[in-house]
Amino acid sequence: MFKDRMFKDSMFKNLIFKSLSFLMLSVAMLAVAATQINVVGLFNNKALIAINGGAPLSISAGQTKNGVKLISADSESATFMVEGKRQVLKMGQAVSVAATAGPVNNAPVSLYADSQGHFYGNLSINGSSLKYVVDTGATSVSINSGDAKFAKIDYEKGEKVTMSTANGEVAAYLVKLNTLKIGTIILNNIDAVVTEGGSPPYVLLGMTALNRVEMKRDNSIMTLTKKY
Repeated sequence: MFKDRMFKDSMFKNLIFKSLSFLMLSVAMLAVAATQINVVGLFNNKALIAINGGAPLSISAGQTKNGVKLISADSESATFMVEGKRQVLKMGQAVSVAATAGPVNNAPVSLYADSQGHFYGNLSINGSSLKYVVDTGATSVSINSGDAKFAKIDYEKGEKVTMSTANGEVAAYLVKLNTLKIGTIILNNIDAVVTEGGSPPYVLLGMTALNRVEMKRDNSIMTLTKKY
C-alpha cells in the first residue's frame, strides 16, 4: 500500500511538472510570436520607438528595424507595418501585434513609395536577396553584372548584345531568371538583361516581370497581385 501511494505521488508530481512545462513553453511561444511597439517620440518622417521592451531607437520612414517598418510619421502619429499588419499609433501609444501563420505564396504584395515617389524594396533572384526599384519605363528586368554574379546567374552564356547608356555603349547579355520573388509573389522564367559594370545600381524591376502582375496604386501604396 505504501508503494502504491509513493507511485501515485510520483505520477501526480510528474503530471504537475509536465503541465507547468507546457504552460511555460506556451507563454514563451506567445512572447516570441508577438511584436510590441511603444511610441516614445514623433517627428517629421521619423519616430522614436521601443520594440519588445528594448531601449528606444530611432527609425526613419522606409526603414525596417527588428521586423518593424515605419511607413510615415509626423508630429501627430506614425504608421507602421508589423507582422504584415498596418498600425497607426500616436505619441505614448503601444500595441502588441501577434504573428500570423506563414505567408501564402502569391498573395498580394504592398509596396510603399519613398518621399520622391519611388518604390524600392528587396527581391530574391534564384534565392539571393537584391535591392530593386520599380521601373515601368524599363522594357525588361535589368541587372548589373556584379548583382548577377551574386545571384549565380551564368549570364555570359546568354545572347550578347550592345546597349546604349549615358556612359556610352556597354556589353549586355539576354538571360532568363529561373525564379524571381517579390514578397510572397513568385515568378518563373523571367526575361532579363545583364549589363557589364555597376549600372544600374539596383535591379530595375521592368515590364518583363511587371506584365505578370496587376498593379494598383493608391497614393503612396502600390499593390501587386500575380496574374500568371
